[in-house]
Amino acid sequence: MDESRKALYRARAKVLKALAHPTRLWMVEKLAQGEHCVCELLETVDADFSTVSKHLSVLRQAGIVDVQKRGKQMFYRLKVPCVLEFMGCIEAVLAAGAQDRPDAPGMTTPGTACRQCRQREKEL
Repeated sequence: MDESRKALYRARAKVLKALAHPTRLWMVEKLAQGEHCVCELLETVDADFSTVSKHLSVLRQAGIVDVQKRGKQMFYRLKVPCVLEFMGCIEAVLAAGAQDRPDAPGMTTPGTACRQCRQREKEL
């Protein structure tokens, strides 16, 4: 894999890591409805101000949200509203139960080698 592909995968991983927390996923879904002040998010999530701010900072650093200061208040909005379009795919994975089924297409039984590894073993 060349360096440009590696950079692309690192950038994608950064976005996915930022979304890989239940509170941040909730925040993104809330912001998909429109911009919100930190205090509005704070009212509906079970966390203190510093925790909410940290979550928003992670989302901002990943390029998922944008912030605008108005007086003393900080208003957040999604930078790219389509960021949640992949959720339908995740819901399909959950519905199919693929994470619990080693017999699902493309999955190997625990303790067995994948097709490529079996092929390499034959070649050796």
